[in-house]
Amino acid sequence: MRLVALADVAAMLGGVSRTRATEIVRRPGFPEPIDTVGNGRMRIWDRDAVEAWIRENRPSQRDESE
Repeated sequence: MRLVALADVAAMLGGVSRTRATEIVRRPGFPEPIDTVGNGRMRIWDRDAVEAWIRENRPSQRDESE
């Protein structure tokens, strides 16, 4: 399993800001974080789950700039 943090998710979404990435990961249907590290300050996700969500919900933004 490959893991990603919020900055990675932002990059995967086409280089959106961390603020915008935070809004997106809070949406219903976005994969739940698999863990929280650093005293609860950093969420991490399964990269494959995030990639699948992007393919289904934002296909034009896969690893591309907005």
